[in-house]
Amino acid sequence: MIKIVSFKICPFVQRVTAMLEAKNMAYEIEYIDLKNKPDWFLEVSPVGQVPVLIAADGTALFESDAIVEYIDEIAPPLLEDLSAEERAVNRAWSYLASKHYLVQCSTMQAPDKNVLDERVAKLGKSFARAENRLGHGPYFAGDRLGNVDMAWLPLLHRASIVEQVSGYDMLSAFPKVKAWQRVLMNTGIPEKSVPGDFVRKFSDFYLSDRTWLGRGANENERPPEAPSGNAGGGCG
Repeated sequence: MIKIVSFKICPFVQRVTAMLEAKNMAYEIEYIDLKNKPDWFLEVSPVGQVPVLIAADGTALFESDAIVEYIDEIAPPLLEDLSAEERAVNRAWSYLASKHYLVQCSTMQAPDKNVLDERVAKLGKSFARAENRLGHGPYFAGDRLGNVDMAWLPLLHRASIVEQVSGYDMLSAFPKVKAWQRVLMNTGIPEKSVPGDFVRKFSDFYLSDRTWLGRGANENERPPEAPSGNAGGGCG
């Protein structure tokens, strides 16, 4: 059986597990502490990052883009009968999403409103591109769930949690993306692709008193506290 080595709130990991869930593929998962990486992990991950996929034959794969392509090669595709050009376009839109995972992580850690606004403007450029590309939905490719949906799911899932917990909607200017988000949340894949304590872990890191979002837009700013963990440095 496939095994995924993970850090609980890493978006790159969620892209992989979301793909596995969408394809109904069985897998095991092991969580590690990125601040105290075990020796066995460093031996199988040349870059020291999660996710790592350990195949049934023991082969260790790293880099989320490569892992997703591997999953596509060993299981039937979510979208069949695509041309080479269509597959390339889908990969490009998937890469656009994953390039913004750490941008979103940085945005959510903004210590004050001014920094948040600056980072949201940068993140919003990716959502604006998706807004212009999306059709009538409900998914990126119309009525069929595909790889691009799974690549954007971590961004949209995290935006949903931020809105629920803090009231801040980073998708308010993008109605098509917002509708896409709602559809993906209703598939059940977001919850299945993360651990049971994901929302708590995520909120403890990104929506704590050290971030403007975590303070609930409180105008009485308090000095930000130091981060309690590393949510981005070991993901890739």
